[in-house]
Amino acid sequence: MNKENTGNVGAAKAFGRLLRFYREQAGVSQEGLGRETGYSKSQVAMIERGQRRPKGRFVEIADPFLGAQGALLEVAEELSASGIAAWFEDYLEEESKATGIHKYETHLIPGLLQTPDYARAVFESAVPALEDDEVEAGVTARIKRHELYFRKPSPLVTFVLEKSALTKPLGGPDVLRKALEYVRECADLRNVTIQVMPDNRWSHAGLSGSFTLLETEERRGQLVYVEGQVGRYFLSEQPDVGIVFARYSALRAQALTPEDSARLIEQVARRL
Repeated sequence: MNKENTGNVGAAKAFGRLLRFYREQAGVSQEGLGRETGYSKSQVAMIERGQRRPKGRFVEIADPFLGAQGALLEVAEELSASGIAAWFEDYLEEESKATGIHKYETHLIPGLLQTPDYARAVFESAVPALEDDEVEAGVTARIKRHELYFRKPSPLVTFVLEKSALTKPLGGPDVLRKALEYVRECADLRNVTIQVMPDNRWSHAGLSGSFTLLETEERRGQLVYVEGQVGRYFLSEQPDVGIVFARYSALRAQALTPEDSARLIEQVARRL
C-alpha cells in the first residue's frame, strides 16, 4: 500500500474518531447527528469508523452543531478518496508482506483477478451507494494491488473459485467475458494457480463461505482473513488457523485441476 493511500485512510480514521469524540461530548446520538446533517444513522456510524468520507455540507453543519470550534473542518481538509476502506487497511498491510496468498471465493471474481471494468461494476453495486470519485478511487486502488504478482521475491498465489463466481454477469456479458479472459491470463503466471470448483460436487469443504489465507515470513506464521456483512476479522491462533488451512487443502483436492479449470474458464468466456 503506497504512502498516499495510507495517509488518506489514516485521515479518515482520525476524522471519524474526532467526530465521535465531539458527538459524545455534545450528548448527541448518531441518529440525532444524522437528522441534522441529512444522513442516516448507519452512514454516520460508517464515517465514525473511517469507512466513508463525509459528503456535501456534512462537516460544515456538524462542526458548529457539535461545538467542535473548527476542529472537524480542519481535519476534514486532509480527507480525499483513497479507494481503500479503513477496515481493509490492516489486511493490505499483511498482504503486502505475504509470501503466500490463498483465496477461496464463492460469489464473484476476487479483487486480485478483476479487470477495471469488472471492479467498477462491483463498486457500483455497493449499498449504500458510493460517490463517483469513490468508485474510481476504488478501481484504481484495486488494480494497483495486482502489482504483487511481480514483486521480488514473488509470492505464491492460489485461488479456488466457485463456478458460480465466474458466471455472475456483473457489468454485463462483455465485461464478464473480458474479466474471464484476464483470469485466464493470470493463470499462466508461474507463481499463480487457479482452480475452479464445479457445481456438481456431492460433498464440499467450503460451505462456511469465502476466506483468504496468508503466509508471512515476518510473523513466521499463518493468518486467516474473513469478511462478513458487517464484520471483518483475522484468525491467528491455533487450532482455528490450522482448521481453515486444512479446509483449503480439501477444497483444492475437490476442485478441478488447474488445466481443467483453464479449459472451463475458456468455455464460459466463449459462451458470452
